[in-house]
Order: sequence, then C-alpha cells, then structure tokens
Amino acid sequence: MFLCRERELQFLERRYCKEDTECIVIYGRRRVGKTALINEFVKDKKVIFFPALKANDADNLEALSKSITQYLHPEAVSSPVYRSFDDAFSTITSIVRTDRVIFVIDEFPYLCDADSSIPSRLQHLLDYDWKNSGLFLILCGSSMSFMEKEVLSEKSPLFGRRTAQLKLEPLSFSDSARFHPDLSPEVNALIYGITGGIPHYINKLQVNGSIRDALLENYFNRSAYLFEEPDNLLRQELREPAVYNSIITAIAEGSSRQSEISSKVHLDTASCAKYLKVLSELGIVQKVEPVINQSKKKVIYRITDQFFRFWYRFVPQNMMAITSGKMDLLYRSVVESDLQNYMGQTFEIMCRSWLINHMDSLPFIISDIGEWWGSHSKLKKEVQLDIVAVSPKPHQGGSGKQYLIGSCKYRNEKIGIDELNLIREYASVFTSANDQCFYYIFSKGGFTESLQAAAREGYATLVSLEAMYR
Repeated sequence: MFLCRERELQFLERRYCKEDTECIVIYGRRRVGKTALINEFVKDKKVIFFPALKANDADNLEALSKSITQYLHPEAVSSPVYRSFDDAFSTITSIVRTDRVIFVIDEFPYLCDADSSIPSRLQHLLDYDWKNSGLFLILCGSSMSFMEKEVLSEKSPLFGRRTAQLKLEPLSFSDSARFHPDLSPEVNALIYGITGGIPHYINKLQVNGSIRDALLENYFNRSAYLFEEPDNLLRQELREPAVYNSIITAIAEGSSRQSEISSKVHLDTASCAKYLKVLSELGIVQKVEPVINQSKKKVIYRITDQFFRFWYRFVPQNMMAITSGKMDLLYRSVVESDLQNYMGQTFEIMCRSWLINHMDSLPFIISDIGEWWGSHSKLKKEVQLDIVAVSPKPHQGGSGKQYLIGSCKYRNEKIGIDELNLIREYASVFTSANDQCFYYIFSKGGFTESLQAAAREGYATLVSLEAMYR
C-alpha cells in the first residue's frame, strides 16, 4: 500500500495533465521513497522506465535498450542493443511523436558517471527534438550533491531546461504514524525517532505493537537489514567511509564543535570542515547555531538524521552483545532505560515541525525557527531554549519584536509552572520590555493543574504528545 506523498503526487498529476514537454528533477536521500513515488505516479500511464546502473556506459546502454524494447514489445524475450545512446534517444523521439510518454531515468548520477556527455545530449534533445513533443522526462537521483551541483545549478547543461524539481524529504512524524494508525502516539513517536521518517525503514522495522521485539528482531540483530544499513550507505556514497564513520561516532559521543571533532578523529581543522560539509550535504549531520545572536563561535554540529543518530547511540557500544546474539539480556538496561533521554532531541524536532504545520493558528507568521543558547549574566551560566521562533514584523501597535518561546519535555512526569517561569527567565537574555513573547510548552507526560490554570489565563499554550497527532 502506498502511503503519504499526496501533495507530490498531485503536483506530478497537474504537470502531466498539461500535456507540455516536461523535465522534472526528483531527488532526495536514499530510501526516502523517490522510486516508490514515481512508480505510483506512472502505474496507469505509458512509461519507459530506465534504472541506470552503477556500471560502464556499455552496460547502461544495454539496460536502456531493454527498457525501450519492453515499452515497444512487452512480450519480447530478448532485446537488441542500440549502437549508441543517440540511437536509443532517437527511438524515444519517434515514440513521442505520437504518444504522451513518461521517460524515467532513475539514479541519473550513475548514468552521468558512465557517460559524462549525457547532460549535454539531453540538453540538445530538450531544445530541439523533444521540444513541444509532450515527452514527460523525469530525472531521479539519490546523490543530492550531484543533483544540486550538476543538474540544478547554473553550470549544468540542463539549467533552464528543467520545468520543475521535487526534493523529497523524510516523512514528518505525523505522516510516519499513518503506517501504524492503531499504535499509541508514544510508540509512533519512538518509531519516528528510530527511523527518521524514512518509509523504507518504517516498513523494515516491522513494529507490531512492541518496540522491544521489533528492535531485537529487525535492528539489534547482525543478520537484520537495518543493522547493516548505515555502513552500507556510507560505503555507497563516500570514498572514505572509515573517516566519515569516525566523525559521526565523535559527534554521537558528545563532540559538537569543529575543533573538538577534528581533535577526536585526529584531522586538521580544514580537512575536518570538508568532511563535515559532505555529511551536511548528505543530510546526516547539521550545522546548528542559535536563532538569536548568531555567531560562528557558537556553531555546533549534530547528527540530524534520526536513523543514524539512533544507530550510533545504541549499536557501537553494544556490538559484542549484538554479534553474539545476547542483546535481549541487555536491552532493558542499555536501550529501554535510555530511550527517554534519546527522544529529547527527536521531540524538539517534532515540536518545531508541529509549529510550522500549524502556523495559521499561531499568534504570528514565523520567519525563522530553531533553538537558542547563550550566557545568562544574572544566573552566571549558559542557558538553552528548545524553541525560539521569530516574526518578520514588529507586534501590532508597538516597535518591539515578536517571539514564540517553546519548551519540549519528553518525560513521563507532568510539567509544572516552574517550567514556564524558567523559559521566561531564559528569554529575558535577548528580549526587552518592548517585545511581545508567546510561550508554548510541549509535554509527553502532561501538565500540572497550576500550569493548566496559567494556560487558561493566557500565559502559555500547552500541547500534549497526543494532541500533536490529532
């Protein structure tokens, strides 16, 4: 069953119904569901589907020849191989003279690696042979850096020829829950924290009620697909997977500043910066700085891919137990006991996503949202706020700024009035009497009566985990 991605499907359908020549670029990290989306879109349409190979040009030409033959002669047992890509593309030109056809090149970067002239050839075809033909061309790729630099950028031969682009992101926490509508918000939040909203991983985790059973069978198991996945992805995407593994491990173990990371992995700062940039482009790590009073000195790095973060949090230090098949004996003490702490960062991501998705009901339109940390002169310590959102305009009738200040608590106990007082005090570091602040508190365990009373009087907005899934 195909779930979610309705907006993307509707977009593709609208473009298809126009019957114009299209060149649509679809890209995103591996396993995010690009091919599944395309298959759902083309299932009732005429399509030449060419999955490019990580191989040489001859092998790719043979694969393209088979795809064309399968379209022309679905019952054919064998297919002739075209003499060149130009000959193969000429056949497609002949086809689109009479038929509205979707031509999909999946894993487009593989084809370009095999033959670097492909982008220029497609440019020429789109400018001349395929112009006004009604061809619906889809170029799909998992290498985000390649797609952004070699397909979408101004230096690409295809620049100006694409008619649209879709960057497929992981599913939101609420969309992820659609895979398991009968499970509780808490279990669905954990599934999101483990899989990062990647549909393929949600399916592979196979949760049937018990997170513990699913993890022991499909994650903390040396034969499991998910156990091998991070290592496989690093090897597929990167030339020096061991170095990148060391950097991710350093961040997972608490090194957050570039100087700390480079020291931990024994790299000079310049080299470390290059590796971190690549990991950022892959969406595995993220460079974070405070929303207010941004400074290069305050930049830190975090593992932003939740699937990688979970793996590096729980697998390396328990590798012996996993490989010996004894993880069930340690699960409660090393995993279950730490899940609440692990979910803290995931919950902050969920809360910020919830605010963005509910912007029409917020006190103001958000122009920027993130977290904040800084020095509190009165308290004489570094303080941190989970959420700070900023309005692009001053509040009505005043000259001050508008802020939304948020706290996210993934705890079993109820959150009380002390939390509201605390975030007010922390926000005083960068706010003034002329500013207008709105306070939001998110909680897994609920709220005390005193905090609920303050919310009824308008001092704060309270959002429970259950309410976030409604």
